[in-house]
Amino acid sequence: MKIQRLFSGAVLALCAATMAAPAAAWEPTKPVEFVIPAGTGGGADQMARLIQGIVAKHNLMKQALIPVNKSGGAGAEGFLEVKAAKGDPHKIIITLSNLFTTPMATGVPFNWKDMTPVAMLSLDNFVLWVNAEDPYKNAKEFLEAVKKAPPNTFKMGGTGAKQEDQILTVAVEKAAGVKFTYIPFKGGGAVATQLVGKHVNATVNNPIEAVAHWRAGKLRALCVFDDERMPYKTKVTDTQSWYDIPTCKEAGVPTEYVMLRGIFMPAGVPPEAVNFYVDLFNKVRATPEWKKFMEDGAFNQTFLTGKPYADWVGKAESLHRDLMKEAGFLAKP
Repeated sequence: MKIQRLFSGAVLALCAATMAAPAAAWEPTKPVEFVIPAGTGGGADQMARLIQGIVAKHNLMKQALIPVNKSGGAGAEGFLEVKAAKGDPHKIIITLSNLFTTPMATGVPFNWKDMTPVAMLSLDNFVLWVNAEDPYKNAKEFLEAVKKAPPNTFKMGGTGAKQEDQILTVAVEKAAGVKFTYIPFKGGGAVATQLVGKHVNATVNNPIEAVAHWRAGKLRALCVFDDERMPYKTKVTDTQSWYDIPTCKEAGVPTEYVMLRGIFMPAGVPPEAVNFYVDLFNKVRATPEWKKFMEDGAFNQTFLTGKPYADWVGKAESLHRDLMKEAGFLAKP
């Protein structure tokens, strides 16, 4: 009887201990595919590959993180793949504004609500760039030259058609009373190279896409399309920091636009998996490599998760619908 009571007590104690022990946190059990719905060399590609390097260097995840470019159809290839991977926690995607512009412009059957928001990593700025050998010292001089020339004389290079670069180009045209010939290229790296080679007259590249050419004295930054100057005051060129670039509003062009750099997963993934990636990206953001990347690329370091992130995305979708409608870029029903 005594032995039975002891045994029963041991079983009860073991059960209580088991119930009290927290369940093991979720983590990937196989390599994670990191989808990039854009071409190589652009801002999304650079950020994704930096994240891969940081995760590997600091052993932030037991499984490998594998970036894969799926840029077909202005990123529709990548978005549709993630949409089709419902419930798969081993697939994540880095997003930019083509999250909104691609389905609106093409009618492809995809919406951001077909995925699970994970985290806004930052907002990316846009800068009006010209070739450094051109005579324009500021945005006003450049746009006055465009205005005096016959319409469509000046070529504006950008990433893709009916995407953020062309939307912003149309906004500049309306604000300044000018008209460009818009030339689309596959990625931001190619856009910067085309401006260095004088195949286009200007671009609205992200800072990280053009910084190497700016530092080398090949490009000139005229203004930034944010509502305030970029806060980074360390000199990038011999004479200028990011902070030294005026806002386009200061330069007489009342146009503002910033772009999402965020992470999504397929729909239907467990909350524990979302929490794992939120924690992972918080660890990435704490590294010196990430902090340097943020400054080198003059990013707006807004970070959001959960409902605040989803709410922001919903508002950004409405904004893009308005911009696309005004530009005449919405797909016909």
